[in-house]
Amino acid sequence: MKNNKISRLRGNIDAIDLQVVRLLNRRAAAAVKIGKIKTESRSEPYVPAREKKVIRNIARINRGPLPSSALIAIYREIMSASLALEKTVRVAYMGPAASFSHQAALRRFGKSVNYLACKTIDEVFERVQKREADYGVVPVENSTEGTIAATLDQLAENEIKICAELYQPIAHCLLARGTRAGIRRIVSNANVLGQCRKWLRSEMPRAELMTVDSTTCAAQIAARDKRVAAIAGRLAADVYRLNILNADIQDVSGNMTRFLVIGHSFGNRTGDDKTSILFAVKHHAGSLHNALGSLKKFGLNMTKIESRPSRQKAWEYLFFVDVEGHVHDRSVRLAMRDLNRHCLILTVLGSYPKAID
Repeated sequence: MKNNKISRLRGNIDAIDLQVVRLLNRRAAAAVKIGKIKTESRSEPYVPAREKKVIRNIARINRGPLPSSALIAIYREIMSASLALEKTVRVAYMGPAASFSHQAALRRFGKSVNYLACKTIDEVFERVQKREADYGVVPVENSTEGTIAATLDQLAENEIKICAELYQPIAHCLLARGTRAGIRRIVSNANVLGQCRKWLRSEMPRAELMTVDSTTCAAQIAARDKRVAAIAGRLAADVYRLNILNADIQDVSGNMTRFLVIGHSFGNRTGDDKTSILFAVKHHAGSLHNALGSLKKFGLNMTKIESRPSRQKAWEYLFFVDVEGHVHDRSVRLAMRDLNRHCLILTVLGSYPKAID
C-alpha cells in the first residue's frame, strides 16, 4: 500500500518534470531571440537590472514549500544557461579556481559561462580592458579588513565601469594534508591572514605565516607539503583534497566581502540603485566640504567614502564615494552637475542595482 502511494507520487513528479523541461526550453528559446536582438543593437549581454527584477519576482510569487533562497539559486543557474545561449560570455576573476573571487563569480554568473582565472586584480582589469573578458569580478572591501586598494587604483586608471555588486559571506578554514600538530607554516592571502589574526596568535603562535596571491594558491601549496596549512574556504578543501582542521577561524563572525562586477557600461535604473563616483577637489580651503555639500544639497545618502593617493602627483588624493540612487535619477544628475563645480576630476564609475543577496 505504502509503495503504491510512493509510486503514484513519483509518477506525478515525472509528469511535472516533463512540463518543467518543456517550459524551461520555451524560456530558453525566448532568451535566444533576446540575445539576437542584443547582438544586432550591440547591447550588453548581462543586464543586472533585469536580473534583479527576475529575482524579486521569484521571491514575491513564491508560496512554498521551497524557500525563496532555494528558488533563487535554481533561477541563477537557469539565467546562467540562458545567458550562455545568448552569447559566449567570458568572466575574469582573481584565481585560481576555488578562490573566494571564483565563488563570488559563480554566485553571480552561474556555471554555464566561461571563466578566466587571473593571478592578480590588475590582470582582471587588463583582461576586461582588452576585451579578452566581457566582465570581471573583483573584491572591493571586506567588513573587517576594509578597502582593497588595488581595486580602487585600477578603477581610477582604467575606463572600466561598475555594473553590479554582490556580498559574499567569508568563512575561513585551516586546511592541510596532515594533522595540526605537524604544521610548521601557514599560508594565505594577506587580507585573509589579517581576518584570522587573533585566532592564529592564540591557536598557532609558533607557526610561520607566509602571504601568497590567493587562498587557492595557499591550498595548492598545502596540498604538496604536509607541514604547510592553508587558510581558505571549504570549496578549496574539496578541490585539493585537504582536511579541514578547523572551520570558521575568522576573528569576526558575519565576515563579508563586497565584490564588484566590472565591464564596459552600466545599465538602466531599477529604483533601488547605487552610484559610485571618483573625484579630486580643487586646492583651496574647504574644497572637500563644499564638494560633499553638493550631495547633501540634493538629498543624496552617501554610503561610503574612501581616499587614495593620486599616482599623478605627490600629496594629492582621489576620493571614491558611493551614494544611493542612479545617475539617471534627477536628484543624482543635479548633484553631479553641482559637484563638478568643486572638482578637478569627476567620473561616474557606475550606476547599478543594490545587491539583493
